[in-house]
Amino acid sequence: MKTITITFLFILNIISSVHAQSKPAYQLFNNSGSPADYDSMITDLAQSDMVFFGEYHTNPISHWMQLEMSKSFYELKGNALYFGAEMFENGNQLVLNEYLQGFYPEDKMLPELTQLWSNYKTDYKPLLEFAKAHELAFIATNIPRRYASMINKKGIAALQELSPEARAMIGPDLETYFDPTVKAYAEMKDKMGGHVPPNMLNIQTAQAAKDATMAHFALKHFTPGRFLFHFEGSYHSNYDQGIIWWVNKIHPDLNIKSITTVTAMEWASMNTEDKASIADYILVVADSMTQTNR
Repeated sequence: MKTITITFLFILNIISSVHAQSKPAYQLFNNSGSPADYDSMITDLAQSDMVFFGEYHTNPISHWMQLEMSKSFYELKGNALYFGAEMFENGNQLVLNEYLQGFYPEDKMLPELTQLWSNYKTDYKPLLEFAKAHELAFIATNIPRRYASMINKKGIAALQELSPEARAMIGPDLETYFDPTVKAYAEMKDKMGGHVPPNMLNIQTAQAAKDATMAHFALKHFTPGRFLFHFEGSYHSNYDQGIIWWVNKIHPDLNIKSITTVTAMEWASMNTEDKASIADYILVVADSMTQTNR
């Protein structure tokens, strides 16, 4: 009996030691700074109209979590679920729709997509294939890069040079609501310190054009009862700024929630106020996590 007891204690000690030395790839927190339960988070987020996932573009944990959350949302929402993504420009929507409908295989679809991100196969293909397998809509929400570049060069006046067909690919609310003093755009200027370039307003406008366009196409496909899960760089949604600011400006009665990605070092350096306001949920990833190629 004594031998059994000693053996049990020895095994318990090993388990405790392994637990103490564990190196979690990620942790989940809510905006009170407390650890969050995954299932409880999903239940909470699923009660909203739209959820914005702020990712680190080359962080594999971000992309794994996006896919797992997609599966969980589908279990709760079924065909009411639809996706949107910064990583696809809206000029590609027809090709995406045809691929999702099974018109042609992937090797015919990929050459037709303009400005496809180089980490598509590792990071975004699983999400698109999940949508395809379950016959869910996947919306290319971003502005075509060529138009963002024009705005960066010429400012908002560039819109007047474009055709109606081109203007239809840019959020129509940009001219109405753009405000360079809004937090997301004012901070761009502040971070320049004493080295603000002469075209700073154009740079801010180009950034706003991306946010306004993503908000526009996210809303264009929304009807009451539908549920959007949108993927974007964290700077496009942190602190309810960027896309979320535009959605709230255009359609203020929607219930919007978010999850963002930060590194463990960033999380440790954040104050209570920032932790409470950056997002509804925070995915804290290991500082040393390997990255995908982009």
